[in-house]
Amino acid sequence: MFLTIYLSVETHRVVMGFLQNNKKIPMITENTKAPDFTLPDSEGNKVSLSAFTGKRVLLVFYPADDSPVCTTQLCSYRDNYTEFSKRGITILGINTDSIDSHKQFGEKNSLPFTLLSDHDKRVSESYDAIAFLGISQRAYVLIDEKGIVRLSFNDFLPLFYQSTRDLLAKIDAMKPE
Repeated sequence: MFLTIYLSVETHRVVMGFLQNNKKIPMITENTKAPDFTLPDSEGNKVSLSAFTGKRVLLVFYPADDSPVCTTQLCSYRDNYTEFSKRGITILGINTDSIDSHKQFGEKNSLPFTLLSDHDKRVSESYDAIAFLGISQRAYVLIDEKGIVRLSFNDFLPLFYQSTRDLLAKIDAMKPE
């Protein structure tokens, strides 16, 4: 019981410290080379980041397939997919769920973008997008045509996500490199 109370108090202290100091949780550094990776998609096919050289890629890390917030988030991106396409952005959704989970989730929600299974958590860890519970946190990484991280941020509380409008506004506000 003492350990549970201590962890609750310690978690509260950490959360309040971040909120009060308005600090963001560390993420992969902008203007650095994006770590290459290869992950299976919902069909079991291997997808490598390096295959997207010459294209802009938005990595969307999210906690779980079929959770209410994640479903709403990814369906919002689905509904506004043409806005990302107009900007030449390919979306790759990543979390630690299984290939089968991604297949069912993607089909059920008619998602037009690729979902990748990071079951061993290596990619989430390399992008500093792993939550303290061992699942992917809600985070966003925009990689340019040369493989450089141009934008990286996360949503501290997993109950919230970047709306399409807000996410595109951040992307549009970026200065061209």
